[in-house]
Amino acid sequence: MATSARAPLPDVEVLRTPDGDPVGVVERPRWTPLKVTLWTAVALLGGVAWTMIAVVRGEQVSTIWFIVASLCTYTFAYRFYARFVERRLMRPDDRRATPAERIDDGTDYDPTDRRVLFGHHFAAIAGAGPLVGPVLAAQMGYLPGTMWIIFGVVVAGGVQDMLVLFFSMRRGGRSIGQMARDEIGPVGGAIAMVVVFVMMMIVLAVLALIVVNALAESPWGVFSIGCTIPIALFMGVYLRYVRPGRVTEISVVGFVLLMAAIVGGRYVAESSFGHLFHLSPVTLTWALVIYGFSAAVLPVWLLLTPRDYLSTFMKVGTVLVLAAGIVIVMPAVQMPAVTEFASTGEGPVFSGSLFPFLFITIACGALSGLHATVASGTTPKMVEKESQVRVIGYGGMLMESFVAIMALVAAISLNQGVYFAMNMPEAMTQGTSQGAADAVDALGLVDIAGDPVEVRWETEVDGQTVTLTGAEALDAVASDIGEPSVVSKTGGAPTLAVGMANILHEVVGGKGMMSFWYHFAIMFEALFILTTVDAGTRVARFMLSDSLGTWIPRFRKPSWRLGSWLSTAAVVSAWGSLLMMGVTDPLGGIRTLFPLFGIANQLIAAAALTLVTVMVVRRGYVRWVWIPLVPLVWDVVVTFTASWHKIFSSVPEIGYWAQRALYQERIASGEITGAAELADAHAIVRNTTVQGTLSIVFVLMITALLVTAVRAVWGALREPGTTSSEDPFEASRLFAPSHLVATRAEKEVQAEVVRTTGEVRR
Repeated sequence: MATSARAPLPDVEVLRTPDGDPVGVVERPRWTPLKVTLWTAVALLGGVAWTMIAVVRGEQVSTIWFIVASLCTYTFAYRFYARFVERRLMRPDDRRATPAERIDDGTDYDPTDRRVLFGHHFAAIAGAGPLVGPVLAAQMGYLPGTMWIIFGVVVAGGVQDMLVLFFSMRRGGRSIGQMARDEIGPVGGAIAMVVVFVMMMIVLAVLALIVVNALAESPWGVFSIGCTIPIALFMGVYLRYVRPGRVTEISVVGFVLLMAAIVGGRYVAESSFGHLFHLSPVTLTWALVIYGFSAAVLPVWLLLTPRDYLSTFMKVGTVLVLAAGIVIVMPAVQMPAVTEFASTGEGPVFSGSLFPFLFITIACGALSGLHATVASGTTPKMVEKESQVRVIGYGGMLMESFVAIMALVAAISLNQGVYFAMNMPEAMTQGTSQGAADAVDALGLVDIAGDPVEVRWETEVDGQTVTLTGAEALDAVASDIGEPSVVSKTGGAPTLAVGMANILHEVVGGKGMMSFWYHFAIMFEALFILTTVDAGTRVARFMLSDSLGTWIPRFRKPSWRLGSWLSTAAVVSAWGSLLMMGVTDPLGGIRTLFPLFGIANQLIAAAALTLVTVMVVRRGYVRWVWIPLVPLVWDVVVTFTASWHKIFSSVPEIGYWAQRALYQERIASGEITGAAELADAHAIVRNTTVQGTLSIVFVLMITALLVTAVRAVWGALREPGTTSSEDPFEASRLFAPSHLVATRAEKEVQAEVVRTTGEVRR
């Protein structure tokens, strides 16, 4: 067992091994008048921002208040609530070796610098959800989405990610399914393994489809994103063999190379050989499958981790540039706080009332089941010290929530007419600018002041700024961004790109740069999502290996290369086949399962929070079980209510079976006569049958998991002191700072390590 010795700095304890080597720093900072004043100022500023957003409102609400409110809330949550949860439920001990230090096989288990690991974890969890979910949810107004994104991440998303990461790390980096088997029992474990794995295949295929749609026939995006692979390989080799520990040095090099790839991509696309990067959706699908397989089997330090870290530069950098643009431009909010669609459930973007569908639509920005799979997949196998879990797990989720807020702000700062014209289905707009303008007028929209809304857009004509309305305005939007049309560009991604371009062109370049910023934003979204696909594939490989290990124990050994290759091949075959069918058939493959994405993602979160709740009780922390139980109950109520609507609603736009019955009746009555229309109708009947059936199966399986979890909790309460599934204690001999930016005490101890061992980490 390690001993401890006092450091020269006051209120600091250095944890040491019996040989005197440092393994951790415990700091107990005291409250000073300056600190009290600082935190009081943060609280007051946050309170003012929330008052301006939710109470005062007025005819003009500045989007700056969204940045202030979110940052102040995040700061408070990280400093106080996350630390409270850490002390009550986690109790990290840096004298204990993590799986990365204990196993360190150079393939899956690899002690990774906290800054690089933060980049990997953030890149892996930040997929499509925080980008497109808030954009779509904006149809219900800015206030409900803003409140759920910010408060949801504080009490639900951040807590889930941090606790799952910590508990998995304490158990050798086991997956959700394997931990459920150990903690809940064989039945609960089997249910968790099956339902989470199946839902993961749906989520990965949906994310991959978004990437294919974004990059198809986009030479700029293909070239720039393709360049991140050799750059990542170079960074991995550089950190491993050339200059070990020089994180800052390789970060600068990687950033410069990434910027060169992004800027150069535009010129490559316009060059004589740009057609080489003009790939079809089918070709891109095969490329994604090959890349996903490679990223899942190669050592994490070689490709996956450095590429995710590299991607984080662009992700975080773009979000910060957008935030700076909002501060400089100060665009006003165009969307009301709450629209009539929140209560009627008849919104043109998606059908359904505010509860429960807003929370399903926003998804990853506040709470995401996909995050739990990453937190029990790649990340726990790379954590250097237990005290780093808070900054990686909770801090990474806060960063994703901020991305969601920026996406929401980009959407609500657009003219409402433009927003709805882009997001209404073609059946409402006829696919024309005039049809879209008429459809917007028919909605009867009003602005914050209660005045009627029309499609409106500012552009430049012969060097003069003019304001156009109606169909002319929509044509001007398309012309400014270099696209033939913006009408019915549904899905959220094009709207976000227009919103970002509309803000950033006022900072750099003027109207002449609108097209650049729009296509840059599209590429940014593709890169944002791709990092989730590669990490998710490796996570799914771990899940499948753990499951197969129940019958063939050798699959659980990370060193068995054949097992990892077979598991990875099965995973990429599963989501790759769904993707390929969706690419080749407009109404088939993953497009059949696309509507299940939001609910499936939140049901994975329900499974993860159920597992965490059981673990908390079994650890004897019954007094604090409300910490994971509150978000669990909320998530179950939301997802089960949404599933109920999707299964039993008589409204065809909402209920799967209602839509199926409608099209069956139309087919039987002979209302549909054209061959193509008839084929589409039969496909809709087939798809809604699959969707409705899977919805029932998923709800029943999660219900069964909840029942087995209740039994496990009851057993733990009746017989306290149940044997823990945690790995036995093994003393650590490694030191690493806990904070993203090392404190003074950590720097002094790190200097001591350099003097005694020669190990450099900068």
